[in-house]
Amino acid sequence: MKNTYIKNKIVLVTGGAGFIGSNLCDALLQLDNHVVCLDNFATGKPKNIEHLLNHPKFTLIVGDIRNLSDCEKAVQGVDFVLHQAALGSVPRSIADPITSNAVNVSGFLNMLVASRDAGVKRFVYAASSSTYGDSESLPKVENIIGNPLSPYAITKYVNELYANNFKRTYGLDTVGLRYFNVFGRKQDPNGAYAAVIPKFVMQFMKHESPVINGDGEYSRDFTYIENVVQMNLLALSTDNELALNQIYNVAYGERTTLNDLVNLLKKELGEYDDRIKQVEVVYGPNRKGDVPHSLASIDKAKNLLGYQPEFSMAQGLHEAVKWYYENL
Repeated sequence: MKNTYIKNKIVLVTGGAGFIGSNLCDALLQLDNHVVCLDNFATGKPKNIEHLLNHPKFTLIVGDIRNLSDCEKAVQGVDFVLHQAALGSVPRSIADPITSNAVNVSGFLNMLVASRDAGVKRFVYAASSSTYGDSESLPKVENIIGNPLSPYAITKYVNELYANNFKRTYGLDTVGLRYFNVFGRKQDPNGAYAAVIPKFVMQFMKHESPVINGDGEYSRDFTYIENVVQMNLLALSTDNELALNQIYNVAYGERTTLNDLVNLLKKELGEYDDRIKQVEVVYGPNRKGDVPHSLASIDKAKNLLGYQPEFSMAQGLHEAVKWYYENL
């Protein structure tokens, strides 16, 4: 890691027991920061942070961002906020838009208000590539978006509007990071709303046929967790005023179809279990709310933050598969 990253600061990570949040907690502690983790364990896992519970610079607060008092408690004395807490998943939001809105919008607003009142220096938050909606332009450039295709996408766009307004109205510096299909260690392969890579990994490991929605030619800019950690640390530590109060794509900048993904997974998993190479996939109907193609321009992040993603999709998949075999 670069020496320019923050050290000896107090950082609140909301959703710090989740997939991305727990990786951020690890990285911040490795840089000798104090970390406060706020999580209600709705989707976060205690096992993701159990190795940190006795760390002298780690504090766990069990709380819910839907409760303003929990947010106020968590931000006391904090320098920076990394807001990762959210209810992810497009299908989940279609099944239950009210809860997704309560967490992702009302909870987000609670965190902004608490951060403003506590004098937090910078509020970096997880935005989403789903904000691009029905825009067909490729690659996705930050200032060109379409109409949201799901309640989840609406909530993440509203986050961006609120963040912009809090800078204009209250002077709170924010940075929004539009994540593109993040994957890697600690990502939960179980549950109805598991992301495609860990879900397919688990199914292949059990010699079960994964189901691809559609013909497999939908494509995604799959982004390994280390690239996401780098972007969060850059957003926290930049001293470039022009880089603040901006929205950035967080991706590798490379498109992979689901069919290509399956072939890569078979290759990687086949190194551990040769029988996986023979497992067939099943094709089902397209899923409501899915964006057909996703590919990010990362020029803005490179130019303003100095972002240099270190892991391609294939390199990240190699690391992820290794982690799943060693930890599941």
